[in-house]
Amino acid sequence: MMDKDPKKVDAARARANALTPAERSEIAKRAADTRWNKDLPEAIYTGEIEVGDAQLSCAVLENGIRVLTQSDMMRALGRSRQAKGRGFYDADVNLPAFLTAKNLKPFIPNELYVTSSQIEFRLPSGQKAFGYRAEMLPQVCEVYLKARDGGGLTKNQEHIAKQADILIRGLATVGIVALVDEATGYQRDRAADALARILEKFIAKELQPWVQTFPDVFYEQLFRLRKLDFPRETVKRPQYFGHLTNDIIYDRLAPGLREELRKTTPKLPSGRRKHHMHRKLTPDMGHPKLREHLASVTTIMRLSATYQDFKSNLDKIHPRYGETIPMDFGSEGL
Repeated sequence: MMDKDPKKVDAARARANALTPAERSEIAKRAADTRWNKDLPEAIYTGEIEVGDAQLSCAVLENGIRVLTQSDMMRALGRSRQAKGRGFYDADVNLPAFLTAKNLKPFIPNELYVTSSQIEFRLPSGQKAFGYRAEMLPQVCEVYLKARDGGGLTKNQEHIAKQADILIRGLATVGIVALVDEATGYQRDRAADALARILEKFIAKELQPWVQTFPDVFYEQLFRLRKLDFPRETVKRPQYFGHLTNDIIYDRLAPGLREELRKTTPKLPSGRRKHHMHRKLTPDMGHPKLREHLASVTTIMRLSATYQDFKSNLDKIHPRYGETIPMDFGSEGL
């Protein structure tokens, strides 16, 4: 091992002695951050999206997760307090602080306790950032809107519900994940997958455990649009709802998906399928896309007065794969 140059050692010591305590502390902090940040997922695409009247910084991480920054999500929801890293997250209940109010608990679906974990990641600049999965934004909006509709909000939460209403309308025309992909450029850089590859990503080889996937609000709105009373005491639905669900959901989720799911989910002698089709969706692609589509569809339902209105809006926003989007050129024609 070579001896260190005494002149260089003296020069380094002199530079260190010339630093103030604050400067030394900052250098040590940057060095520690560099060591810790190496283990964080990196944002490989970044951008900004506009939803309603809100500008949101977003990113696609190297593991494929789409995130919105914590501070921008707070501002979008009308929260005046600024986010401060981990301090704005309650790990005990696995929820961000803006969902921990006791009066909101009855309106928070179990799924949100699983998907709302805070995400630490590294920006291209090397700086550490905090965020949440992009899919969480419409889910949070739904919590506040359901609480408002159920008379469960406090006075100082009403402005958040108002912002949630604006955001959910802005998200009705496009899924949040697609919006992030477009804003960051991630969509342009992805290779165009062949149908077989798409289905491979959507359909799991093994049957997945059952979890409630279709939220109650989806069926509440479907019953309303079909002019039926919503039976809260039973989970039974009219049999023809299965045909409606195929049309509304599976025919619009991915090309050829419903046909492939039918092959992998056989029918019983009774005519019902042995398992729910969504249990054959992959946890990393199929289920997230289904949840995103359900959130958008439910928003369109809420904004529609009749089933005919809903279908018209749905066909424009989420046309079936292989169909042309209907265009309204007005009464004057071309």
